[in-house]
Amino acid sequence: MKNLVLTTACGLHSKQIEFFVKSLRKYFSETVCFIVNKNDYEIQKLVKKYDCTYHIIKEHKFDVQVRRYGIYLDLLKKTKYKNVLICDSRDIYFQSDPFNYTYKGLINFFLESKKIKDCPFNSSWILKTYGEEVLRELEDKIINCSGTTLGTHNAMMSYLELMVSHSLKFKFKKRLKYLLTLRRDKLGRGADQAYANYIAHNKLINGTFLYSNEKGPIATVCYLDKIIFNKDLQLMNNLDSPYLVVHQYDKRWNEFKKTVEKIQKTLI
Repeated sequence: MKNLVLTTACGLHSKQIEFFVKSLRKYFSETVCFIVNKNDYEIQKLVKKYDCTYHIIKEHKFDVQVRRYGIYLDLLKKTKYKNVLICDSRDIYFQSDPFNYTYKGLINFFLESKKIKDCPFNSSWILKTYGEEVLRELEDKIINCSGTTLGTHNAMMSYLELMVSHSLKFKFKKRLKYLLTLRRDKLGRGADQAYANYIAHNKLINGTFLYSNEKGPIATVCYLDKIIFNKDLQLMNNLDSPYLVVHQYDKRWNEFKKTVEKIQKTLI
């Protein structure tokens, strides 16, 4: 069985995912699938060029961040894979094959470097989905990033089922002006962070393992303390090993700009 990288690129420009695709294909030759909208013609053209597949959906780009988990679940029901990485696409690049690592969990979560209570966005998402009691229970936990999750096929199915059920049961409570006008509250786009943190920190799936941002194989760099590159332009963790995946590099652009530009010049 093959491994699968599954991601979403609805409403993005092809230039925004070019770094993702090119860096991934430098190290990984197995299955890559993008979720796109029907009008994302340039993205469809780009991913086909790099031997990736795409799946067209009708959901609005502002809704897909939460709804993507149900779409992923439907796709995994159709084809069996060995391991699956679900991840963002716009703000990720790869330094190696993401599956070339001995993961400790059947489902692996990757933490950031800040407590939930110290991040107003994550605190708000949990408050407006699960409520005050759950926020108090989780506030001292380190943020789990929903933008990168990796596991076996069966464990990923369990995770996606939970993400779907929790998103339906604990819907984001829109601000009053949006409730009254029946409009979309864009703050709810990140509510999947709340569900992912609840599921990960309560270890609702057998074989759950949480990797620290400083010592794990995947970096979410927004709150990362040390940004250190080796001579090969690879971002390094505190164990002096290159990360396999780098996420949110755009949020530290001043520190990443020169390195990213140099890497991009080496990619075909």
